Amino acid sequence: MFELLMELPLFRGVSHQRLSKTVGESKFHFLKYPAGETIIRAGSPCNHITFVISGSVRSTIENESGRFAVSQTLEAPTVITPEFLFGRTTEYPCTVEAIESTGILQIDKQDYLTILYSDQVFMFNYLNALAANAQKSMQGILSLTTGNIEERIAFWISALTQHDGRDITLSCAKRDLCSLFGVQRATFETAISRMAEMGIIGYHDNKELRITDRCALLRLLKHNPEDNE
Repeated sequence: MFELLMELPLFRGVSHQRLSKTVGESKFHFLKYPAGETIIRAGSPCNHITFVISGSVRSTIENESGRFAVSQTLEAPTVITPEFLFGRTTEYPCTVEAIESTGILQIDKQDYLTILYSDQVFMFNYLNALAANAQKSMQGILSLTTGNIEERIAFWISALTQHDGRDITLSCAKRDLCSLFGVQRATFETAISRMAEMGIIGYHDNKELRITDRCALLRLLKHNPEDNE
């Protein structure tokens, strides 16, 4: 169990002795979800930090109308949207469902604060995660001003998915995607064709953009905000 916990993104680099003491002093809630069961609903309060410790989940973010949605698969070990535990908005932005039998570890916000104060490694891991997500916004704004459709798509995927996300899909009608990215349909289709030839993305059924290589997509950004993640 300790080896498993030490692989979690926010626990990496912590000594076995420190982690053993943390487990003994804190309340760790271990939960099990069968395939297809909802683990988190978008808009629900983020009162715990939530780790996937076994299995895999499907995380989906969509707009209010449901016309635009981004989905990704997250495999253990990983953490789900840790940046929403604190701050002005403390509600989950995504709905998360178990793909298979999945193990979840939850730690209450107050207990997690105690953990963060107990060791600098815990604190640095969390601060680095927050900083990485915050820096995506600045790089994204810069990419949106270049007029390059490939960079715009790369920014959206970077901002709405985690660095370890895979099987990513962007579900939206083509006309809405053109409006979203501020380009004509011909320009959009040309860019998609170029990226498909590069093996980065594919477009299916006129409504679903599939990211086949997230890392290659983000390399299209002049300044990749995830280079050091």
